[in-house]
Amino acid sequence: MSDNALLERVLVEADPARTPRDAEPDARAIAARDRIIRSKRAPRRRRARTIGWAAGLTAAAASVAIAFAALTPPQSAVAGTPSPLVFESTGSLSDIVADAETELTVFAPPADPERSVRTASWSFNAEMDTGRTEVMPQFSTFTWREDLSGEALAINGVPYDPEDAVANGDSEIVSSGEVASRVTFAPGEFETPVVAAPGDSAADVRALLGAFGMPDDPTAFEVVTALTSVFGQWTLTNAQHAAVLTLIEASGGAQALGESTDRLGRPVAGIRVLSADGVVSDDLLVSLDTGRIVGIERTVLKDDGVFPAGAVVDYRMWDIPEEVVQ
Repeated sequence: MSDNALLERVLVEADPARTPRDAEPDARAIAARDRIIRSKRAPRRRRARTIGWAAGLTAAAASVAIAFAALTPPQSAVAGTPSPLVFESTGSLSDIVADAETELTVFAPPADPERSVRTASWSFNAEMDTGRTEVMPQFSTFTWREDLSGEALAINGVPYDPEDAVANGDSEIVSSGEVASRVTFAPGEFETPVVAAPGDSAADVRALLGAFGMPDDPTAFEVVTALTSVFGQWTLTNAQHAAVLTLIEASGGAQALGESTDRLGRPVAGIRVLSADGVVSDDLLVSLDTGRIVGIERTVLKDDGVFPAGAVVDYRMWDIPEEVVQ
């Protein structure tokens, strides 16, 4: 089965399209496409990372019409999108990294990298034919094996109207228990740039991120972009998380945001990275309890014709307890 066929299969099973397959994209869809291209989240190795993203985050692409990725300034809120996290400014970037490294020395699992991930995500979905929009939170699990077989399961959260100020204020992901999609990969069907379990050293982690599109001399934003793709396929060890945080700090351009509480009620520290073109920012969330990287949120910084500046259009969270994804 080709990569394009695999991706189409995942998307259709997540939520069958209501728009005819041969329909021309409207102005909103074209603008969304152009914005996604400008955000530079597309990988260098597009084929491998596209399949990895689709398999690891099956539900994030639901409603086939539009599922967006982007993040928002903590001091602003935009009607129809989730309220941004509020950070209490405290400490520097080096403080966040040092504190995380301390926690990472005592929090144990997993002892080895795992070919399994549990993710909570949010997407803004628009139906092209009716113009109806909704916020669709989802939980997804993805497990794959060395023979490149695997299973992806997406469970819908409780959707809500993007104009619902109360729901947007909380932006909490609550499982509905409804299975949105279940996709199985036969041996050899799943594709990934890294099959063997990566090592814990700084060089090993650099090689892992490089395989997922990180350049040799990355900005902090490029490190985070590659990491997001890795987290679609792998649950990394504490030592690997520490190596990633050190690389983000060394790459330059990252900003400490302070402390907050994420969409699942976990205490976190925030690290902000900006895209080279200034179109979006990504806020990386580091657990204050474990030191692990547990989430990312994206904010639109410039009005792109689809979303205004300050709009939170995507977030995803990792290290999700198994009992939550039900």
